[in-house]
Parts: sequence; C-alpha cells; structure tokens
Amino acid sequence: MGATAGPVWGRREQQDFRSRVRGTLLGVAVGDALGAPVDGMGVAAIREAHGTDGLADMVPAYGRRGAVTHHTQLTLFSVDGLIRAQVRRDTGAWHPPTDLHRAYLRWATTQRDWGPDERRKEDGWLAREEWLYARRDPARTLLVGLGDDTMGTPDAPKNPGEAGPEPAARSAPFGLLVGWEPQLVAQLAVECAAQTHGHPVACLAAAAYAVTVHALARGESVDAAVQQTLALLATRPGHQPVSDALQQALGAVRQGMPTPERVSGLIGAGTAEGVVAAAVYCTLVGQDVRRSLCLSVNHDGPSAATGALTGGLLGALHGETALPPAWLAELEGRPTILELADDFAMEMTQGAALHSPAASSPAWLARYPRGA
Repeated sequence: MGATAGPVWGRREQQDFRSRVRGTLLGVAVGDALGAPVDGMGVAAIREAHGTDGLADMVPAYGRRGAVTHHTQLTLFSVDGLIRAQVRRDTGAWHPPTDLHRAYLRWATTQRDWGPDERRKEDGWLAREEWLYARRDPARTLLVGLGDDTMGTPDAPKNPGEAGPEPAARSAPFGLLVGWEPQLVAQLAVECAAQTHGHPVACLAAAAYAVTVHALARGESVDAAVQQTLALLATRPGHQPVSDALQQALGAVRQGMPTPERVSGLIGAGTAEGVVAAAVYCTLVGQDVRRSLCLSVNHDGPSAATGALTGGLLGALHGETALPPAWLAELEGRPTILELADDFAMEMTQGAALHSPAASSPAWLARYPRGA
C-alpha cells in the first residue's frame, strides 16, 4: 500500500486542515456521547424517558455527562496508528494496516488491564491515558477479533459473518488522509475493518464512510462527497447493499420533514450500511449541527454509533467551531482528543520537520515510537 504525494501546505491550508481534524475527532466523540445514554433503547423508550421530542441534550451515561464509548476510544487509536505508520516509514517499513492493528491491540489491552503499564514505553503516550481504560460496552466481536496477535485481512478476515457498524465508526481518521487518493483511503478502511468484522458489508461501509469524510475534509459538499463515494463503490465487488443504502439516504432527503421513524427505516437491522446511510441522511437534513446530532440518536437503532458517524461527517464538513460549545465543555477526554488531533495535523503537514531517516525529534519519537 502506498500514498500519493501530499498537498502543498500554506499557513491558511494548515489552519483549515487542523480545524477539520479537530472537528472530525471531536464530532465523533460528541455524537458518541450524546447517543450513549439511549443506545439501543428505541424511539418509544427514548420519548418516555426524555419527552415527546426525544433526547435533546447531553444526559449521564456511565456515571457522568459527556461519557464516550468504545467508538471514540477506537477512533483515537486509529489516529495513533496512522501517526505511528508515518513515523515507522523512516525505517523503510510501510504497511499502515499493520500499524493500525498494533494500535487496536493497544486498545484491546485497555479493555483487559486496570490501567497503563508505565514500563511499556513502546506503547506511546495515548496508551498511558488512564481515562481510556474504562470499558464501555465494546461489542464482543471487537474483543474476539483483537483477542490474539493474528491480524485479519480481506482474504482471511476475523469474524467473517459480522456486519456491524463498529469498523465504520472508527474509520473517520482514514478520511483525514487528504494527501491520499480516495481509492487508497477506501482500501485502508477495508483492510482495517477486516481485522474485526469480515462481512463485505462491514468492510465496504467503512470504506464508504472514510471516503465521504475524505471528500468533506477536502472541501466538498455532502452531496458531492456521497456521489464520489458511490462512483468509487461501483468499482468494488459486493458493493450493492452499501450503494443502495446510500441511495436510499439521498432519496429520503426529498420525502419531507425528517423524523425518527425515517432514520429508523434507513438503519434497518442496524448493520453497517444502514447506520452509515442514516448518518449521511442526518448530516444532509439537519437545519444545524445540533439538530443533526439529535436526529442521529433518536431512533430504534444503535444511537452511539449513528451519533459518532454523524458527528464525524459534520466535523469534517464544518470544522471544530460548528460543534455545540456546551457539549464540548463537558465531553470526556476532550484535552486528549485535542492533543491527538493537533499531533495528527502536525504530522501530516510538517512531519518531515519532526522525523526523517537521518534525524528525528526525541520528544516526537517518545510520543510515537517506531518500535511497536
């Protein structure tokens, strides 16, 4: 797997990119935290608990407001893995799926251990963040897929019958590789999805989501981004369920006022293609970011995943300043998310000044070691 030459970064371009990176990662976390308290409840139960309009604000989950789930945790480890892939490239090694797999194994360790092991310097700084060691109802499929050191691949995937939305929900960072061609972004998403969810729908839905984020991060409109995604999907065997779901999302935009029932209809059985389609729909029809996010969690499906996916799209589209400040203020792990986002933006725009085969910043290599 190779990447094309990146863009030329002027100061304005760097600032815009950093805002979109921050927006994407914060958006994933905000949508995830908004949906966490009502995940899997269904519209009737949500309305009974929160009124006829459903959930309209952050409420507690896991003992606090703004708590995130495994979707955000894994998204952050996706970013960590991408930075580590860039750093390891200095050694002549270049296989991002392997670096992402190592990052996901570090996440799996957080789900088993009580806290970080300070002796493991090769883990880097993110794996030493104590708040990430909270277990937030990860799907068993994730724990099984990452339960040993064997990496699933498209030819030999882990859990080949699993078609859930979890791979898509950790794939927003792949779309932030704006210097890559879309087909390479799609391939990386497919290869990383296969590490836990081997069903073609899960893999191609993750690719579709990453490519849509990619177009948004490069300044496209949502409509244009989805059309580019559909064109790319058409070249992939087995794409029809994902393409059909996205087409249904576009069609639903023209069917009148958005409702929870319409979102539930798009989500269907809660498999990856429906959840991604629902996130696209919520992004398109919401009159503002807050309403889009609320629409994305008030339905019969997986609210945390749909919220995370919608938040990632909105953040890539608008940048960080469009996200509701009151929700950001109580978001769990916000300092870590911002620090990681800024590291990613710096690596992607100025990485050559941080490390090279000849000389590297010791502080940067301590944060993102080449070894593991």
